[in-house]
Amino acid sequence: MSRIATTFERLAADGRKALIPYITAGDPAADLTVELMLGMAEAGADVIELGVPFSDPMADGPVIQKAAERALTRGIGMPQVLEYVRRFRERDADTPVVLMGYANPVERYDQQHGADAFVKAAAEAGVDGVLVVDYPPEECEEFAARLQAHGLDPIFLLAPTSTEQRMRDVGRIASGYVYYVSLKGVTGAGHLDTGAVAAAVPRIKAHVKVPVGVGFGIRDAATARAVGEVADAVVIGTRLVQLLEAQPRENAVAAARGFIAEIRTALDTLTEGAPA
Repeated sequence: MSRIATTFERLAADGRKALIPYITAGDPAADLTVELMLGMAEAGADVIELGVPFSDPMADGPVIQKAAERALTRGIGMPQVLEYVRRFRERDADTPVVLMGYANPVERYDQQHGADAFVKAAAEAGVDGVLVVDYPPEECEEFAARLQAHGLDPIFLLAPTSTEQRMRDVGRIASGYVYYVSLKGVTGAGHLDTGAVAAAVPRIKAHVKVPVGVGFGIRDAATARAVGEVADAVVIGTRLVQLLEAQPRENAVAAARGFIAEIRTALDTLTEGAPA
């Protein structure tokens, strides 16, 4: 059983919801990434999504686009991202790490290092799952199978516009969890409609047998708690990246820890209020 599956199984047994923060590797400073990952895990993050910087992040809004640009100017690419995970694993053997990004860095890595090099290197580094935004399920069954053969979970996005067929396609090959994009548009855009999320999650669960995480539009403890009432996991990225951008370097890790702890506390009130 993968670290992701084990984590969700443990949380379900405790009646708790998963907290999945996203940061861009190499931002706000190249040498802070591992400390940020460790700090968030210690503050209550259950899974960490680590963004792979890319020059054309089509699904991301201005905040994460700028974070990727800053990381790229520091020379952060896939080799550095995998090294961050290796260093994180030296100090945290349990918290799952999911790489989130785009096809180009994955395929470029294979071009430079040989067929299947990315999958092998990710597994060796201690990565647990991979979410490639522009790999739709119907076009990457072979890639998903290679990931699973190396103990990695292929994570897929679903959106308000996803058809029943797309949900079935995702349900057939996804493992770990699926990421439901609660809004039409890019990260950081729009107003979260928790009623629409509450209606969408049961539709997804009819076709997908892994946990459902919800992201986009979650900015604080209140919205996280509202989403946690209907989803298995809360994914939060833009607000965290924005917070880190605004911090002096010496305050970044403490700010991330405080923010994650606040969201964790809000999610855990759901357990406290649940019937015995």
